[in-house]
Amino acid sequence: MSNNKITKSSTYNKHNSFFSFSSLNKNLEDKKIIDKIDNLYSQKTGINKINNDDQLVLKEAIKDLKQENNFKRGDSFSLTKNVIDEITSLSDDQILRYLVFRYKYEIYPKIKKIDNYPPYLQIEPSSICNYRCVFCFETDKSFTDKKNGFMGKMPLELFKNIVDQINGKIEFISLASRGEPMANPDISKMLEYCKDKFLNLKINTNASLLDEKKIHAILSGGVKTLVFSADAADETLYSELRVNGNLKKVLKNIENFQKIRTTCYPNSKIISRVSGVKFNEQQKFDDMVKLWSGLVDQVAFVDYNPWENTYLQPPNNITEACSDLWRRMFIWWDGKINPCDVDYKSELKIGNIKNSTVEKLWKSKEYNQLRNEHIKNNRSKLIPCRGCTVI
Repeated sequence: MSNNKITKSSTYNKHNSFFSFSSLNKNLEDKKIIDKIDNLYSQKTGINKINNDDQLVLKEAIKDLKQENNFKRGDSFSLTKNVIDEITSLSDDQILRYLVFRYKYEIYPKIKKIDNYPPYLQIEPSSICNYRCVFCFETDKSFTDKKNGFMGKMPLELFKNIVDQINGKIEFISLASRGEPMANPDISKMLEYCKDKFLNLKINTNASLLDEKKIHAILSGGVKTLVFSADAADETLYSELRVNGNLKKVLKNIENFQKIRTTCYPNSKIISRVSGVKFNEQQKFDDMVKLWSGLVDQVAFVDYNPWENTYLQPPNNITEACSDLWRRMFIWWDGKINPCDVDYKSELKIGNIKNSTVEKLWKSKEYNQLRNEHIKNNRSKLIPCRGCTVI
């Protein structure tokens, strides 16, 4: 493989990580979606599902959206193509509530505000993966060596306990993190337990372990966004980037997903996306769009960040606080709470869900101490924050 690696930027903007993005959906234009939101707000559609405090948040979100140039990324709340796709997949009585949580996800990290619960929760069904992608921490043998205790799969009862805690409190959930979610034998039961509980449930998979049972579980289990991780349209390049992977097998599995989706779930509002890491110049976005058009709704590249060797990175001069500390919480397969997945060996672990709750840990002394260190420009005192570029 060519070493013509993409030159990464000095900082990695977690909130704006798309290197390239193409929506293949024919959804409402920006102006029309704002008009629709304004109309729903005027008619108070679904407002009875939003508590008084969140109605104040909604008011701020609507105000930002109606500002001039509100479609440009900046300090105010705005809509991007992927968000518009999500909004148009919701029923009218869900849209205003979605905006509340989207506003918290985007704005609270900027104003350094914490709510009772994280805007976004990432749950790890499995830290085990059958791939060894060149840009992933699974290439760290000290991480994947079973005797070191990082490898495992979340028990179903622990997963249910977490879901019970956050049902009605957190609307943005991801089932993914360090490993491949489909490696958990209970993933179908996990998805079934999530049905009708979240506005935006996302799952990431390399699609290599996708079979008919799992496809039906995804399509019937309340998943809103399904992300297939693939980085190239060429078999050779794909295999070089996603070591142990086979593009033909993945393509066949995704074709089968699309077939089942159209024949058995014709009214499904699920959004499917092929997303890859832009690692080198050989990867061509146009080729990706050409290959996956007709099989998925979106195609994207995200920026490359050197996750694969976080702890070996030299200290940098970044002082800006990491947005993840106010945006999302990670729960590993064993219940361990971590503030980010760049810290894949949990040097910064906060506690364990088995002896506490999501709410208590999110607002805990330990979490706030970490946030304060970042606010006070003390990233250089923390490992791996001192070598991390995520802001």
